[in-house]
Amino acid sequence: MTDTTVTDIANAASSSVDSAGTAHAATDGKFDLVVIGGGPGGYEAAIRAAQLGMKVACIEKRVHKGVPSLGGTCLNVGCIPSKALLDSSHRYESTVHDLAAHGITTGDVTFDVATMQARKDAIVAQLTGGIAQLFKGNGITWFQGTGKLLAGKQVEVTPLDGSASQVLSANNVILATGSSPINIPAAQVDENRIVDSTGALEFKEVPATLGIIGAGVIGLELGSVWRRLGSEVTVLEAQDEFLGALDKGLAKEALKQFKKQGMDIQLGAKVQSTQVSEQGVSVTYTQAGAEKTLQFDRVIVCVGRRAYAEGLLADDTGIKLTERGLIDVNDQCQTSVEGVYAIGDLVRGPMLAHKAMEEGVMAVERMHGEATQVNYDTIIGVIYTAPEVAWVGLSEEAAVAKGHEIKTGQFAFAVNGRALAAGETQGFVKFVSDAKTDRLLGMHVIGAGAGDMVHQGMIALEFAASTEDLQLMTFAHPTLSEVVHEAALSVDGRAIHAIQRKRK
Repeated sequence: MTDTTVTDIANAASSSVDSAGTAHAATDGKFDLVVIGGGPGGYEAAIRAAQLGMKVACIEKRVHKGVPSLGGTCLNVGCIPSKALLDSSHRYESTVHDLAAHGITTGDVTFDVATMQARKDAIVAQLTGGIAQLFKGNGITWFQGTGKLLAGKQVEVTPLDGSASQVLSANNVILATGSSPINIPAAQVDENRIVDSTGALEFKEVPATLGIIGAGVIGLELGSVWRRLGSEVTVLEAQDEFLGALDKGLAKEALKQFKKQGMDIQLGAKVQSTQVSEQGVSVTYTQAGAEKTLQFDRVIVCVGRRAYAEGLLADDTGIKLTERGLIDVNDQCQTSVEGVYAIGDLVRGPMLAHKAMEEGVMAVERMHGEATQVNYDTIIGVIYTAPEVAWVGLSEEAAVAKGHEIKTGQFAFAVNGRALAAGETQGFVKFVSDAKTDRLLGMHVIGAGAGDMVHQGMIALEFAASTEDLQLMTFAHPTLSEVVHEAALSVDGRAIHAIQRKRK
């Protein structure tokens, strides 16, 4: 008999929120753990704590499309809905442009935005309903409202329904309230012509012209969705460098691929003001000392996210903050107050759902006396465009900055048999290794399935593998992963399917 999964119980999820684990006044208000925030980090922490026998409460205030909802930004208005639209738009573009090469002909290909949106919403409902059922199955009390940490590990809950607030008593507390989009004065979101990343997931029609302010992960992904469906997309990025935190070789190839697809990416473009009219949005920006203006039907503001801690902390909690306004924690996510932990976007490190998930589990297991530790050196980053862009560990530039003498190897998908057969020949795999010890330092991928393929590098890094370890492994033929093998061989000039200068 197999274990019940979130998909299994999501399919059977009741539409009644109350039946999914809503708290009632009957609770005595005492818990082993209270989690404030029901996003990926918060709900995983709550579930793990329940598995370990703790009495657990989770406070979440989100209401999505009129229904209280767990899952945070990721499941409701971030990772999951954006990937659903990315998949729909990719299938459309592939049908229009790629099938003829396979000898497949079609009639006029059309799409319906309403149907795409309905599919996206159904996926979100299934997953968020599944989390509610997991809470119910694990005996977790879900308080639908806002939570505020008081002194002495007391937590005030203000219900969404307007009923009287109550105070919970906890042995331990996890703060997991996530983040929200950053707004800028030069482009105020009006949820009509100018939207943030949430609003960009709800377009009812494809804008003829679309401006994206910010060439980060979110901007590139959302721009990809609407470009594939026919928008003329222009990305305005204030920085002079594209994806500056990435390995420069990876970023250069990504920029080339996105421009080749028709995405107009303007670097060093600092937005000064926007003017909304019945015709659209006029965006004024400066670039190389000159003032320029572009007109768009819609504009998406994607300049980053900030930690969301509004009303989270009473003045006398004793919780210390960093200079950036994040909650100050140690490597195990323990705050300055014993028994109070903070995870995810509230603390240092990348704002990634999977990072928050592992931090939540780590915090709970630490409470339980286990020595769990997140390895922050192996947190994967992915941009879910086509081709995907993914990385783990150190870039070439970061490795040098840390004092490593390095060697690198790179191999393209263009000469891989499986990539050619699938018509997915863009991009490459790159390894960065220490030249003295041969230890693997980083892996960088741009290409089909990069977000999955990069996990091979993550596992290698976790086990402190050398480049030679990868070179000695047997990779199945024909697979895209053979490019991983060739890239590892290339580090020492040994790639078989490329002419390389022999290295001593």
